[in-house]
Amino acid sequence: MILSDSFSASQDQPLGYVSSPPPAYLRPDQTYALYYKRAFDIWLTGMLLLLAAPFLLPIALGLSALISFDGYNPIYTQRRVGRHGRIFRMFKFRTMVHDADKRLEDYLARNPDAREEWETHQKLRYDPRITMVGRFLRKTSLDELPQLLNVLRGEMSLVGPRPMMVEQSAFYPGRAYYLTRPGLTGPWQVSDRHSTSFIDRAAYDDAYLHKLSFRTDLRLLFSTIFVVLRGTGV
Repeated sequence: MILSDSFSASQDQPLGYVSSPPPAYLRPDQTYALYYKRAFDIWLTGMLLLLAAPFLLPIALGLSALISFDGYNPIYTQRRVGRHGRIFRMFKFRTMVHDADKRLEDYLARNPDAREEWETHQKLRYDPRITMVGRFLRKTSLDELPQLLNVLRGEMSLVGPRPMMVEQSAFYPGRAYYLTRPGLTGPWQVSDRHSTSFIDRAAYDDAYLHKLSFRTDLRLLFSTIFVVLRGTGV
């Protein structure tokens, strides 16, 4: 299945829902998840944007200029699955070429090993769609910065499951994903992702849901800092 990396101008149209499975059970002590997690997201994101604005704004403008030099719109949106199966538009800095679908299709047709890797992991170690600037953005996780807007809008959380593409929901085997907002970072994002299959993400999501607490989120946020500094990405 080929997944696109494209910008759509119809951002105000209702996006609908995917058919989510019956909800998984929650632990009985989910006070944080039910009442405080969203407040923590808003507070920390607001503080981060306020205190880091003198640094983030020049970085964002510089990255936008670099991407524009390649002839691309610097920001794109992609349809992702949110809590309860609701579809939303996730913001990212553009990292792929405009003809990403065709380029991937041609590459997989010529490389059987790459096709097997794609079908197992839904990603490639070498992805022919990614631009030179895009490789830098992905390695440093700077392409994720616009998702802070998704957090403020309530579509994402700072910590949670990896946002799932709409096309992937058809063969995602888990339930826990649909009970919490997808995260800018999370247990799968800070793991050695290349050694796990896409289906393994369900195990990470189930484990996160059943261990969900303020302490867990703090630990994952600090782990993210080290992952980004090592350059293994989020």
